[in-house]
This record gives sequence, structure tokens and C-alpha cells, in this order.
Amino acid sequence: MSETYEIHLPAGADLEQSEELFKVTLGGERRQLRIHDYEEVFSHPGLYEQLLIDELHCSSPYVLASVLTTLVRSDGEDPAGLVVLDVGAGTGLLGEELAERGVRSLVGVDIIPEAADAARRDRPGLYEDYLVVDMADLPHDERRRLTERNFNCFTVVAALSFDEVPPRAFAQAWNLVEDRAWIAFNIKQEVLADDSEGIGALVGRMIDEGVLDRRARIHYRHRLSVRGDPLYYIALIGRKTADLPLDWIAEP
Repeated sequence: MSETYEIHLPAGADLEQSEELFKVTLGGERRQLRIHDYEEVFSHPGLYEQLLIDELHCSSPYVLASVLTTLVRSDGEDPAGLVVLDVGAGTGLLGEELAERGVRSLVGVDIIPEAADAARRDRPGLYEDYLVVDMADLPHDERRRLTERNFNCFTVVAALSFDEVPPRAFAQAWNLVEDRAWIAFNIKQEVLADDSEGIGALVGRMIDEGVLDRRARIHYRHRLSVRGDPLYYIALIGRKTADLPLDWIAEP
């Protein structure tokens, strides 16, 4: 059983989402961390879940898993037949929600070793495989290993808005899954509205040019900020119709 932590959210803190801070008692010592200090946060069993789910009421894993599996069934398919590439998988929050809805085959990918360690520690057996790789610069052996899985579903939850999964990594992962694969991801509404560059521009072009056959677009409260304000995201669920040309993505 995971430890219960003493967490304090600073009242009145006016910080960008990627810089939000919290305080937690670890080993008898009061420490201040960023929510996005994933290497440290993931290393403490259950801390990320207590912070994001219990304290900040993050709903994204539930929303994406629920809408995706509902749409799969509405197309006359069984979620048990999905073979999911879960990119930016973290500790497995989305994977767990999918498994609860009948998905049996999940492969996780993250660039942070502590994410893979946490998923294996806290959710043993959830993922059939979990790779620690940079999807933007995928080694040949790892690409072959993933391609052989014949993925028919690709998911990313809460990892696109702050370049944790940058556009090139997103595109490389997209191109690993089969045509007509199910797609489910979310993105901060302000990022999606920015059609001048980055992931917002890429997603807009994908929809405009039909690379994504969009089945659902849902505006919802992703979670609360540390000061209690709602943070809104857009969930996009659909099916892949074609690979993503890498020349659509500007070099960093």
C-alpha cells in the first residue's frame, strides 16, 4: 500500500502551470517541489497519484479512457482487441483506466526512467512492455521492436502541452501505428488555439488535412491549479487515416 503524504498547496500562488509548486513531507523533512519534477515525484510511491488525483482532481485519464472505449464499442469493436501504444505513459494512470474498461494489451513509452520504474513498482503487470526511449530519436532496434507489435491504438495523456512529448516525438509515434488505428490525446486549450507553431499548429493541420478522422472533441476540466482555478483541456479522439509527414514539423 502506498504511503499517505502530507501535502500543502501554496495559497495564492500565481505560477505558470509548468512551474507550479507544492510542499510535501518526505522522511520527516518538509520539501518544496514542482509538480513537473517528475523524476523526484515518481520516485515516491503514490505521491503523484495523491497530488494529481486526490488533491488537484485530475480527470484526464478517466475522460480519455471512457470516451475512447465508448467510441470503439460504437464502431462495433471490442476494447479487448486494442493493442495500445501509450506514449508519455508516466506511472500508468491512463493505462490503468483503459485496463479497467477491457483493454488487455498495453505498451508504455516514456523518456524518464523513473516513470517506467514507478509503473512497474505500483502497477505490476499493467504494461506488457515499457520502453524508456526518446521517440524523437528512436534507435533502430527499438523502432523494430515497437513496429512488430502492430499497434491499432495510440494514446497520449497530459504530455503534449509543455513539450514533454514534443511534436517530432508525437509524429514518430503516430507513424508507428497502423492506418485506421484509434487515437486519443489531450491538449491544453490555449496551446491548441495557437496555430502559429508547435503542437497546436500540427494538430490543427492534421484535422484540416484529414490525417486524423476526428470522432470526438471534448472541452473539459483537466484539473485544478494549485490555487484552485480550473485548467481546461481539449480531448481529441478519432482514427488515423495516414502517416504524418515529418516535414510538417519545424526543426527546434
